[in-house]
Amino acid sequence: MTPEDIAKLPYRRNVGVMVVNAQGDVWVGQRNDRYKDAWQMPQGGIDKGEDARAAALRELEEETGITPDLVEVVAESTDWIPYELPHDLIPKLWKGKYRGQKQKWFLLRFKGADAQVNIDTDDPEFSAWRWMAPADLPDAIVPFKRDVYVAVLDAFADHLQGDLSG
Repeated sequence: MTPEDIAKLPYRRNVGVMVVNAQGDVWVGQRNDRYKDAWQMPQGGIDKGEDARAAALRELEEETGITPDLVEVVAESTDWIPYELPHDLIPKLWKGKYRGQKQKWFLLRFKGADAQVNIDTDDPEFSAWRWMAPADLPDAIVPFKRDVYVAVLDAFADHLQGDLSG
């Protein structure tokens, strides 16, 4: 695909989920794909007819085993935050139909126990998980998503500085 072809492609609608524990740390999973050194927050596509909030809770459970009753939605990003895929990935993902994704992000407070997290799902996306300080997120993600993580941290900055212990 040429750069011109790619520029004509739309973005795939997607959600991202920032789960924060009582200590203010963020849940991240180690990717199970070619970017194994990267840690990321849960994310996923929005099904036809599904609203973004429902998609966020569904994706969270599918990827982490964290059920909706274990979290409280604290905030939602005002804007959709886009990112571009590296050009070599575009033909390989989603049959080359998208140039990247635009994401609606949700900040959730985790009310459960670590033992209730289960990444051994039907279709595992992560090989490991841990809690990470918010400031460390941009350096932990794949480079093409760094700007997204910076934007998410900015969008939720007021909430991240407050008390999320509930």
